[in-house]
Amino acid sequence: MKKKVLAAIMAAAFILAGCGEAEEGDSPIQTLDPVIIDETPEPTSEPPQESEEEQVPEEEENREGMYRSEITNEWIDESLKNQRPIAVMVDNEKIALPHFGLTEADVVYEIMNSTLNGRITRLMVIVKDWGKIQQMGSIRSTRSSNIPLAAEWNAVLCHDGGPFYVDEWIARDYMDNLSGGFDRITNGKDYEFTEYVTKDTLEKKLKEKGYSTEYNSHYPGEHFQFSDTEIDLSGEAGAVDCTEIQLPFPHNKSTLKYNEGTGTYDYYEYGEAHLDALHDNAPLTFENLLIQSCSFSQLDDGGYMIYNLIGSGTGYYITDGKAIEVNWSKTSETAPTVFTKKGTNEEVQLNTGKIYISLVPSDTWNDIVIK
Repeated sequence: MKKKVLAAIMAAAFILAGCGEAEEGDSPIQTLDPVIIDETPEPTSEPPQESEEEQVPEEEENREGMYRSEITNEWIDESLKNQRPIAVMVDNEKIALPHFGLTEADVVYEIMNSTLNGRITRLMVIVKDWGKIQQMGSIRSTRSSNIPLAAEWNAVLCHDGGPFYVDEWIARDYMDNLSGGFDRITNGKDYEFTEYVTKDTLEKKLKEKGYSTEYNSHYPGEHFQFSDTEIDLSGEAGAVDCTEIQLPFPHNKSTLKYNEGTGTYDYYEYGEAHLDALHDNAPLTFENLLIQSCSFSQLDDGGYMIYNLIGSGTGYYITDGKAIEVNWSKTSETAPTVFTKKGTNEEVQLNTGKIYISLVPSDTWNDIVIK
């Protein structure tokens, strides 16, 4: 049954503006071809011995040469333990589809890019193991809101320029960024839809910039808490069924649908499932959804805006077909956004796996549809 969800938000607003050039990026550096039974022991005179089943099991399994990712809690190679992730700005206009490599992301943010054009969204994807990237994108410019979000992960921001509003943000000492000069493919589209991140160019540009590939002094620590066992939200106060959530982005009509076969949420936009053209058209799917109501400040009449990220508000945590109401808070530009259960202030624990985060403008929060 369709249910329209109501909520309210209070947030501390902030606007920071800079000066500089309009969106621009460096020239490309190379051309990339598209990638296409338990038995009870007999009584004896000896003291009873603890059976194997009665012994306390280990709290966590160990896998040689691997560790639990601090971003998703999935097992990954131990050599990646101190490696910083990257945050890649991905164009989300219909003409930019299909996307390449997005199923390699650990976290995908979808946020309003402009108050014009049906409140078109842009994606920012967080990738821990960026050494596996063959082709990711296409990439476009950043916005001011993305910078304090990327900082939550101590990520190197990969983009192609941005409006002059971002200049002051890019200059922050915590923000390492790579702008433009990535690889180009020939795909019959306009030039701005041909740029992609690849491992080789990424490594080259990081070296040229002198950026550390490991976490630095601005790293705020692990972001989310994860449960040791599968989370079932049905026992939580106020939990509701959520097999589909429709977000109020008129341009692309973002929707996430629960896939009972995989126990994850598949991402849909423009009326179709999002497929990864690099990986045999694999669906973009997530174990965890965090939907965050956030106010914004308009910067000009051209649609440029900035989310009021420092503050608090309401939202939803969704996993395994259920949703609960949560609160969120962010105390500084580099501090992680913390999600807590409504009514208890207990920090939300996530299921192991990939995460989708959407910042929904608070003035359209009431237009979210949960089925």
